[in-house]
Order: sequence, then C-alpha cells, then structure tokens
Amino acid sequence: MNLGAFSVSLNVKDIHQSKSFYETLGFQAFGGDISQNWLIMKNENCIIGLFQGMFEKNILTFNPGWNANAENLESFTDIRDLQKQLKAEGIKMLTEANETKEGPAHFIIGDPDGNQILFDQHR
Repeated sequence: MNLGAFSVSLNVKDIHQSKSFYETLGFQAFGGDISQNWLIMKNENCIIGLFQGMFEKNILTFNPGWNANAENLESFTDIRDLQKQLKAEGIKMLTEANETKEGPAHFIIGDPDGNQILFDQHR
C-alpha cells in the first residue's frame, strides 16, 4: 500500500515560537502561510506541519500523489482506493472521502490508541 509523503501535523500554541524552536533543530520553512497560522517545515526527508488553532490533537499525515518534496508522483494510489482497501480490512473511518468524485479529497482514521491519521490527496 503506497501512502505517499509522510509528515506529522502538530497542534501548536504559538506558531512563531514553534517555528523558532524547529529552526534550531535544522528545519526550514517549506510551505504554508505563517500569517494564516500554518507552516510546513522540512529537514532533509523529515517534514512537520505547524498548525495553530486548527485542530485539537497532533495528526499523522499521508499525502497520496506527492513525494517528500511535495512534487506530483507520476503514478500513485488514489485516496478513494486507499479508503476502500482500509474499509475492507475493517478499519473504521472517522471521516470519509466521497468515493463518487475524483481529484482532491481526504479521510481520517484512528489508530488503537486514539491517534488520528489523515490521508490528504491534493490532486
């Protein structure tokens, strides 16, 4: 099962303070908009998203169709196919992608410990 690029989306209290902290660890701004309280940071192949006031918990994130540089992959498993595979395995959906549409979509599942996992396809 090819899940695409992986990152951790962090719920932060102060995005500017968090940005400075992760810069100390060698991360650099890679995307996002700090004025909108979200920023994607990268250190080699490690990607974290900083999100202030957008969700309650930290989230593991997979981006089908993207590599670690947010570049489109030539071939990838569509998010709706991933959703069908996981449902067939008995995985409970917290939110679902509309399986009748194409293009960008997302769904969320939870692991046995309550950690949320976001599958977010941008194209």
